Amino acid sequence: MWADRVRRWAPGVGVARRYPRSWWRHDIGAGVVLTALLVPAGIGYARAAGLPAEAGLYATIGPLLVYAVVGPSRVLVLGPDSALAPIIAVSVLPLALGDEDRAVALAGLLAVMVGVLLVLGGLLRLGAVTVLLSKPIRIGYLNGIALVVLLGQLPALLGSSVDPQASVAGIASLAGSVARGEVVVPALVVGVGSLATILVLRRLVNGAVGVLVAVVGATVAVALLGLDERLPVVGALPSGLPQVGLGDVGWTDVAALAGPALGIALLAFADTAVLSRAFAARRGETVDSDAEMRALGLANVAGGVIGGFPVSASSSRTPVVEQAGARSQLAAVVGALLLLAFILLAPGLTGYLPSAALAAVVMVAASTLADLRATAHLLRVQPLEGALSVAAFLGVVFLGVLEGIVVAIALSLAAFVRHASRPYRTELGLIPGVRGYHDLARHPEAHRIPGLAIVRFDAPLFFANGTLFADHVQAVVTRTGRRVETVILAAEPITDVDSTGLDALVELDDSLAAQGIRLVLAEVKGPVKDRLRRYDVRTADGASRFGPERFAPTVGAAVDAVTGDLRGDLPRPGGAPEGPESPPG
Repeated sequence: MWADRVRRWAPGVGVARRYPRSWWRHDIGAGVVLTALLVPAGIGYARAAGLPAEAGLYATIGPLLVYAVVGPSRVLVLGPDSALAPIIAVSVLPLALGDEDRAVALAGLLAVMVGVLLVLGGLLRLGAVTVLLSKPIRIGYLNGIALVVLLGQLPALLGSSVDPQASVAGIASLAGSVARGEVVVPALVVGVGSLATILVLRRLVNGAVGVLVAVVGATVAVALLGLDERLPVVGALPSGLPQVGLGDVGWTDVAALAGPALGIALLAFADTAVLSRAFAARRGETVDSDAEMRALGLANVAGGVIGGFPVSASSSRTPVVEQAGARSQLAAVVGALLLLAFILLAPGLTGYLPSAALAAVVMVAASTLADLRATAHLLRVQPLEGALSVAAFLGVVFLGVLEGIVVAIALSLAAFVRHASRPYRTELGLIPGVRGYHDLARHPEAHRIPGLAIVRFDAPLFFANGTLFADHVQAVVTRTGRRVETVILAAEPITDVDSTGLDALVELDDSLAAQGIRLVLAEVKGPVKDRLRRYDVRTADGASRFGPERFAPTVGAAVDAVTGDLRGDLPRPGGAPEGPESPPG
């Protein structure tokens, strides 16, 4: 019992108890490689979020250590993320009013709020909440985030003092500054050189090597050439351990950050869940989404209380640590401890780290968020989904990153309702010599059974499609001009019926009865049948409307009961519907 609880709530402890000695060198080596990326990534994303450099390192150390204990994935790397940085910036900086300490406190509070929401979601088993961001909407949203981050980093890349605003006014201001020659040439050279180095080495070797070479090379160049007085640099880190606490924040700040916290929690978990499942599948493992949500929440709380900000899984650092040979969570622990040693033993090294090089790191990372090819593919094969993706992109770019989250969720829900309210619907018939009942629209050689109309409706029956369902059945009955005595509803695709859908079904039943037509429900799923019985709908004479005589286990059984064809004179389906049969009841 105790061991089962440990495996559920602290998987890392279970791994440590049975840790093979042969893994040591792999995990330690992977942790050393990971550390080389943690410094520039943490500092770069902190600057992109408008926070001091050390906040990015604190936001790395705490989550890595906590997730190593409670996280279900053995190789997932958590930390600051380019997709979250602009959301954090627009959420925190307006409330901070230029006070850096208050900005750090608010960012920590935001991380704790995100963490609490995720922990509660995991405990309530809401791990499937990522459905609120469908793939097309998510692609469009991330395309917008990528553009916002790229534009926001341009001033740092050029050494310009223009406020980095990803807007038409911000772009115009930056263009004017460049036209007036207000560009720091050494910063421009370092920034463009770092950008080129990362891109070239990413193509020749991998992105991790490119980032390491660009950042170390730029730092060494600044130190040797004495450029730290001629271009913007990160500056030395504060020495000592991070302080535990949230600083000067209050309930008004909690209220102001509630909306952003919810949006960040949704986006962070969506990214983390997708990445976790992908790497688990590659290793032949499975991941509990609810456990992943809880672990991500606890990691965010840990980062927030030591001066960090919200984090998610890293799609750039996780592949690096896996390729470096990581076998377990120890690789992340080694990375976190080495990062802490860097803060304690060499905080002054960042005094020579140019901001332009970090801007290049962030811009390359942000560019990986964009997937224009996927959008183009959607526009070609699914124009509606492609249009939704473009709409999500435009929402982020023109309305803002926070408003863009609302737009993205609203578009996802609207797309779901539209899809469910306009499902595929058809009439079924027989093909001589072929078992089953087949779609007449797709099989012109199929024919109808005299006196019968067999209809199928491929969606749950609910408030948004009840009228469409009834109209479809009536159209099938009337459009052929033949006498129909029985309508058989192939109801296997109908997985639910709400009260509005029930009203539509009852009204259809009454309308058909007035025309002398009987309605039979075939292949009704057990839970749907139970729900219809619980509704306890009665006819005018007080009899149960949906008694046992109204149901048939299969379409074939319903046809046989109506036609009396028990000898097989027709090309009988043998009771086999077009799809898998549902058992009676």
